[in-house]
Amino acid sequence: MKLAPFLFNNIPKMLDFYSQFNPTPMSIKQFIDFGLSACEKKSFTFLRKELPVRLANIMKEIHLLPENLLRMPSVGHVNELYALSFNEILEFEKADTTSKDLDRFCKALIKIRNRHSDVVVTMAQGVLELKESHEIDNQTENSIQYFLDRFYMSRISIRMLINQHTLLFGGELTNDRHHRHIGCIDPQCDLVAVVKDAYENARFLCDQYYLCSPDLIINQHNELEQGAPIHIVYVPSHLYHMLFEIFKNAMRAVVEYHNHKNSDTYPPIEVTVVRGKEDICVKMSDRGGGIPRSLTDQLFHYMYSTAPQPSKSDAHTVPLAGYGYGLPISRLYARYFHGELSLLSCDGYGTDTIIYMKALSNEANELLPIFNKTSSRFYKTTIPTGDWSHSTSMNLRHFSNNSSSSNSGKNRSVGDVAS
Repeated sequence: MKLAPFLFNNIPKMLDFYSQFNPTPMSIKQFIDFGLSACEKKSFTFLRKELPVRLANIMKEIHLLPENLLRMPSVGHVNELYALSFNEILEFEKADTTSKDLDRFCKALIKIRNRHSDVVVTMAQGVLELKESHEIDNQTENSIQYFLDRFYMSRISIRMLINQHTLLFGGELTNDRHHRHIGCIDPQCDLVAVVKDAYENARFLCDQYYLCSPDLIINQHNELEQGAPIHIVYVPSHLYHMLFEIFKNAMRAVVEYHNHKNSDTYPPIEVTVVRGKEDICVKMSDRGGGIPRSLTDQLFHYMYSTAPQPSKSDAHTVPLAGYGYGLPISRLYARYFHGELSLLSCDGYGTDTIIYMKALSNEANELLPIFNKTSSRFYKTTIPTGDWSHSTSMNLRHFSNNSSSSNSGKNRSVGDVAS
């Protein structure tokens, strides 16, 4: 999809203008309160300003990416999609609030959302293209990691705004089970029900791939109301996404670990749902052999995966594992409303993965990337020299790469000096 030249001429000026503004983070409570009043004109007035701001902030960062990544065809395609969507939103900058304009705006949002549905995979393909070209140094890898966290978080937030508007005003009907939803938010989200749904779908894939799967045990602890089921004001699709990815990882680990030990029994995956005063936690525990501590951080890197890459012919299937983006993006979903996703592993035994969510909806604010001098400086700086001995695996790699060519200064040990 190519943009007409005259569209490109206007975009840089408007990008500069809208990127001067910071995005306006909203809390889940604000989304709920706004959804209950359901004023389409107010939503339109807010979104025609807020969406260009969010788009402009992340588009400015796309242009700061390493030149060799920007040259990749898939990244160029993503850049064009964003420019096209940005331009389409700007068409409503001075539009009236007539019913005809409101309807046109809603249809434009649906079109934009559908256009960007494959952006995660497309950007992942761009990174793969770069990786296969062997043009990646430590600084490039760090810039890509920094950018993708911000890019995908921005995408989550933009889709949240679009989904709220189109579900409330665009006639996108949900099924009867979701009649209580306010847009895509469930004011009484049943955590156990989402856990079971994610487990069953992951189990289906696991059974297809391995012809077996571990069972599930669920425990609940409600600190505030003993024995009462645990509910939260949340976006069920976000929680489902996180749980589904973690279940896939856990099932794969359990089955492969115990197959390797020639065992025909698989210990169950145990999920504990806990409600406290500040946090609501979902902890998933598996006995899949665990992960060495040296690899734990890498599991959240976009350029790392323990699974083979999916083939292009399988683009429309759902693999049990693929690009390695499951955990990094799941952590972004958790952090989006100021939660967290943490992974604790015992090498040789199993792994605990904990999703933290804010118990109070007025404290669950959007976490949004902001384009400014600090963020732009990150793409240009070199990796700082470590000021701890063997402080990170990256410093270790850097040291081993340079030790053979540098035998003076701080790289020399006492033993070298003595000899």
